[in-house]
Amino acid sequence: MTPGGRGLSDISVRRPYLAAVMSLLIMIAGIGALWGIEVRELPDVDRPIVSVRANYPGASPTTMDAEVASLVEGAVARVAGVESVRTSSEEGNFRMRVEFSPSRDLANASNDVREAVSRVENRLPDGVEDLFVVKSEEDADPVLDVTVWSNERSIDELTQLVEDAIATEFTAVDGVAEVVLFGDRQRVLRVEVKPDRLAAFGLSIGEVADTLDSAQFDVPVGSFASGPLEVLVRADATVADPRRIEDLMLREGVRLGDVADVYFGLATPDSVARLNGRLVVSLGIVRQAQSNTVRISDEVNRAIDRLETRFPDLGFQVTSDDAVFIRGAIAEVLKTLAAAFCIVIAVIWVFFGRFTATLIPAIAIPIALVGSVAGIWLMGFSINLITLLALVLATGLVVDDAIVVTENIQRRRQEGMGPKAAAVLGAGQVFFAVIATTLTLVAVFVPISFLPSDAGRLFTEFGFALAITVIISTFVALTMCPMLASLSDSLGRSGGLFTGLGRRLMALYAAMIGPMIRAPLVTIVGAGVLAAGAALFYGELGEELVPPEDRGMVSVWLQGPDGAGLDYTDRQVVKVEEMLQPFVDNGVAEGLYSITGRYDLNRGSIGVRLIPWSERTTTQAEIEDALRDQLDSLPGADPRIRSGNSLGLRGGSGGGLSIALTGPNYPDIAAAADTFARDLAEVTGLSGIRVQYQATQPQLSISVDRDRASDLRVPISTLSGTLRALIDEDEISELTIDDEAVPILLQSAAGAVRDPADLMNLYVRADTGDLVPLNQIVSLNEEGVAAELDRHAQRRAIEIDASVAPEVTLREVIDDVRALSQEGLPDGIGLIFLGEAASLDETSTAMTATYVIALLVVFLVLLAQFESLTSALVVMTTVPFGVCAAIYAMLLTGTTINIYSQIGVLMLIGVMAKNGILLVEFANQLRDQGRSVPDAAYEAALARLRPIAMTLICTVMSGLPLILGTGPGAEARASIGWVIVGGLGMAAVFTLFLTPAAYALVSSTTRSRASSAQALEEELRAAE
Repeated sequence: MTPGGRGLSDISVRRPYLAAVMSLLIMIAGIGALWGIEVRELPDVDRPIVSVRANYPGASPTTMDAEVASLVEGAVARVAGVESVRTSSEEGNFRMRVEFSPSRDLANASNDVREAVSRVENRLPDGVEDLFVVKSEEDADPVLDVTVWSNERSIDELTQLVEDAIATEFTAVDGVAEVVLFGDRQRVLRVEVKPDRLAAFGLSIGEVADTLDSAQFDVPVGSFASGPLEVLVRADATVADPRRIEDLMLREGVRLGDVADVYFGLATPDSVARLNGRLVVSLGIVRQAQSNTVRISDEVNRAIDRLETRFPDLGFQVTSDDAVFIRGAIAEVLKTLAAAFCIVIAVIWVFFGRFTATLIPAIAIPIALVGSVAGIWLMGFSINLITLLALVLATGLVVDDAIVVTENIQRRRQEGMGPKAAAVLGAGQVFFAVIATTLTLVAVFVPISFLPSDAGRLFTEFGFALAITVIISTFVALTMCPMLASLSDSLGRSGGLFTGLGRRLMALYAAMIGPMIRAPLVTIVGAGVLAAGAALFYGELGEELVPPEDRGMVSVWLQGPDGAGLDYTDRQVVKVEEMLQPFVDNGVAEGLYSITGRYDLNRGSIGVRLIPWSERTTTQAEIEDALRDQLDSLPGADPRIRSGNSLGLRGGSGGGLSIALTGPNYPDIAAAADTFARDLAEVTGLSGIRVQYQATQPQLSISVDRDRASDLRVPISTLSGTLRALIDEDEISELTIDDEAVPILLQSAAGAVRDPADLMNLYVRADTGDLVPLNQIVSLNEEGVAAELDRHAQRRAIEIDASVAPEVTLREVIDDVRALSQEGLPDGIGLIFLGEAASLDETSTAMTATYVIALLVVFLVLLAQFESLTSALVVMTTVPFGVCAAIYAMLLTGTTINIYSQIGVLMLIGVMAKNGILLVEFANQLRDQGRSVPDAAYEAALARLRPIAMTLICTVMSGLPLILGTGPGAEARASIGWVIVGGLGMAAVFTLFLTPAAYALVSSTTRSRASSAQALEEELRAAE
């Protein structure tokens, strides 16, 4: 009997209202926290990510990499807290992704990056524009896609409305980083110059550009006082009508209309968006790192309702919304929680036999679960899939302490004690065991919360949520349960499972456990053989970050050849749409939408939103399997099925394998990448291997003879402007028409330059006033170059993507690729895993440390609690066998090692230790009363069979809804459920049979605690 235990129980029995009020206050705090707690998919594990990007019109990837990206990257890499920098340079732009350590504040990190960029901005070429910093990942997938269309407005009017009124409404939503438009077409004023007419009048393109630059003339020139008023003076000579612009004089007698046609038109499209075959404007809502997807979705949908009222002629449709899966998954977990609650109560009822007796331990469940919400809120956590899964798993755990207390009180009642005495003495007798088990569980779950990896940050909320719930349940078990038991007469009467069948099972158990205790070494050796088998089978388990999930979306991304235009890519996109259309026609999917030119002209994405999970029998994986053969036969493009996951981690291959080779220069890396890609084709499970560096982008290099240009007095700046306007189009200026900024684009007449030889017929104006043919100062060279240049860790890099077959796990592929790189990569070439592969590598290392820390902390806590090395060793003997049971369970059910199944294994460690403590502590009490070690082990095993069986069955049965559930997130829940149900079910054998045998073997070498205390007392008396 511990004084603390008796005092707490005694107070609760003597003052029942005090015990009831304390529990009610806990519930009220939890209910109050529900109003303010945040709801999201996962804990806030986003690393602070800042993106930098800029445009440099006309610059090649090589120029962007050498003159812009390398300078900016060097400055940004020196910012405090930067963990990785990834840069991609393409024609005319570069994009940089800067990832910071989790402890860095996102706002401060972005400000530091802005300062770093501003310090090198004056060293960048003059043509660099739109250099800015965004608090999100560049090219990040939108969390929502909203399409807008109109039957009454033209595409340019719709684009203007979307930019002015709709995109701004979404950008104002808290947590939105930016809104990306696709399928938009802006109105422009085109000035189409005829090179032959320019030559006939002896004019150059530069003179046309100078004249157009003055078309917008609207400047304030000051103000003057007129009596009491201040009058502003504004000079306005803006020309906004195409006919009036054609009347602008280039020189005396020569109008602009003599050498060019001027008209309003649409900007050259850089993307096409379609919804069910209709052209639309798509808005991608990109969230900031660390923001809440569910909250963004709610606010965006409310904004859409307001916009539909303001613009009744517009149509709106959300084509994809990550929050749909999140809400569904949370709803399914809540259903699982309710089912687990009912199952646990039913199990207790079966054992106690009376409903009134069942309510005594059952009262701990709602108090602990609701009260834990207050603890979650106080610690700044959220309601998410991880914390809700913690509560589901806790449903079986929180009732354990209440069962142990209530069962012991019932046993004392059946021995003839009165209700109040039995409540006080029965609760006090197990006080130490209850506290010990609680501290052990806390010792398992809290240390893992401090691991640095993504897994560690995920487990932070899981560990603390479980710890808080278990602590509350312990308090309730030691206060409410004795109080209610003292007021109930039903506990004094026998009943339940152990009245009939239970006695026979107990007799069978007694007959089996006796020989095992008498020959403990044989028992332990037999268990060791089973453990060795589990160790051998461990290698058969696959390892992945998260299991494949049915997220209600099928998404296909394709990439055409480098240099492919928008029209070519769109034809490939249409072919994929035709492959997906049958699923829409069959009613399995809805909302077939596509974007051609997604960030690059040769890239596209096609997706369908599947109908709700409860309304279909076809899974996302089955649809993807049906598509793969068709996609493999698509000529002229490389399509990939892109699968998402709960962590939002993926490589460039969209859920497959993504790696990068680094080295000193691109030619050397490219040679190594090509060889390595061929070797990767031999790796089992890899297909669709693509080296992102391909020197297949056609490029016409114009080499300028600077000496010749200087002799002819042709300025280089004049040359660049002429080439840009006549080859492509050059934005000269902007006109403001009805508060709309309309770009003026200077371009060559269609057909003027369609062949490299046509360039040699163009003229530029020299400083002397003479027209000089280009063929006098330039030479042409056709070559193939890479369309994109990447950098990782400030080193030049080439990325390689590959698809991973569903039957192969990512861990197997990573191990094979790493071994291949060590054998085949030349000196100076490094390998970096990206995306999901990198996270899995980091998580695997962290989880190994997690298990070691958990076992070490549990042992130290047991050692401190028992004040006995042997007792701690006995409990720890059974814990590794629980992990072995989990391995067998995963092997039999086909469950992989992933973040969710690892949560189940950690749970198993805590439960195994908890049940071992119940038996060992009672055996120690019996030894203190004079029993021999074998007798103490035998009697403790029989006395603790009922509570251990009840707690194990409650925990196992509470996991059934996890494996039987359906709907969003079912795959993740099943990963945990199989470990709990299968692993703990098999681990029960180790607990009930191995623990008594281990106690008989190990404890026989030491004296009891009572004899040690008696020896101390004798020495103290002798000293006095």
